[in-house]
Amino acid sequence: MSDSITIGGRRVGPQAPCFLIAEVAQAHDGSLGAAHAYIDAAADAGVDAVKFQTHIAEAESTLDEPFRVKFSKQDETRYAYWKRMEFTPEQWAGLAAHAAEKKLVFLSSAFSVAAVELLKKLGVAAWKVGSGEVATRDLLDAMLAAKGPILLSTGMSTYAEIGEVVTRLRGRGAEVALFQCTSRYPVALEEVGLNVISELRQRFQCPAGLSDHSGMVYPALAALAQRADMIEAHIVFDKRMFGPDTPASLTVQDFKQVAQARDAFAKMLAHPVDKDRMAGELAATREMFGKSIALSRSLPVGTVLARDMLTTKKPGTGIPAAELDSLVGRRLKRDADAQRLLSRDDIDV
Repeated sequence: MSDSITIGGRRVGPQAPCFLIAEVAQAHDGSLGAAHAYIDAAADAGVDAVKFQTHIAEAESTLDEPFRVKFSKQDETRYAYWKRMEFTPEQWAGLAAHAAEKKLVFLSSAFSVAAVELLKKLGVAAWKVGSGEVATRDLLDAMLAAKGPILLSTGMSTYAEIGEVVTRLRGRGAEVALFQCTSRYPVALEEVGLNVISELRQRFQCPAGLSDHSGMVYPALAALAQRADMIEAHIVFDKRMFGPDTPASLTVQDFKQVAQARDAFAKMLAHPVDKDRMAGELAATREMFGKSIALSRSLPVGTVLARDMLTTKKPGTGIPAAELDSLVGRRLKRDADAQRLLSRDDIDV
């Protein structure tokens, strides 16, 4: 067991900045040019990794597979859609090289043993297992044989099922990290399940994060505030783009906001404040914002001070406000202006 892992040279776990993954999935709609454009966009957004999905229709699907949502205007079957989403090994190699040029970790979910073999040749930094593949033993075995950390989404799994697969993966020497997700597209805020992130971390002693399908920035920001080790979300250029995942995706600008929040959170968490030391450093500011004793109205020399004659006003550079009651009954030894702070020289000993 390990509470941290390394992905592409980046440590993922406690005390490390949240590992942020922009998932392109099928947002490219089969266009290699669009796939490359998404790599540029992900780099511009400031994420750590860009993730695709490697579909090989013949190896993973049949004509019996239904559409989750019948969105396609050109594909008669789900099989045909997966076929249209395929890239050649050379094209995948180009995408991986482009990501490396942009200093991004290249990831892709494999949905068949053939896809694992293809990605293995590209040297992917980790294996992402989608929620629907948790029980696909031949796929997991291929990933185990290929070596590398395994990032497991748990969107349709019980804790018992998660425990079973984690035990099996660790028994074969794999490092594991877990994503809380809810397999709805989009998912309602009430079903995001932020509480599960810490539960996964505690139960399985591994990095844990959120794979979000809400289409909003709020779950990612809230997960950051809860110190999630990883956050994954779909990326799309614009909410008017075509595709089944668009409603569940974040725009490039949304990702920029999340990435900026990640960096800000990491900076704050890396610099704990010594409250007493900070209070000392703020002494001058404390005087500026604090209050001292003053008169509620201007008074002549010889006046014996009553409580209603005294008040407190800024700044805190005069007689401390805490001494107010001790001045009641004292006599002014000179005229005193209510527009100035009362000084000790104004009062008889």
